[in-house]
Amino acid sequence: MSSKVEESLGYEQARDELIEVVRRLEAGGTTLEESLALWERGEELAKVCRRWLEGARARLDAALAEGEDGRPDGESAEGEGE
Repeated sequence: MSSKVEESLGYEQARDELIEVVRRLEAGGTTLEESLALWERGEELAKVCRRWLEGARARLDAALAEGEDGRPDGESAEGEGE
C-alpha cells in the first residue's frame, strides 16, 4: 500500500521524517485523528527505512561473499602468474 512518494524517498529523508513523527506523537497535544494519521505515516516511513536497510544488507553480503576468495576487488584468478 505504499505510494510512489514513499518509494522515491531516500533513507535519510524517511528517517528524518520518522523522527519528526515520533517527536510529535511523544509531545502529545494532538487529537485522536491526528495521532492515528501520524502513527500510520510513521508505519509507512518505517517500512521505507526497513527496505533501504535490507537492500544495503544484501549489497554488503554480496560484496563480502565476492571478497571471500582473499583477492582485492577487481582482481581475478586469471591474472595470476603473469
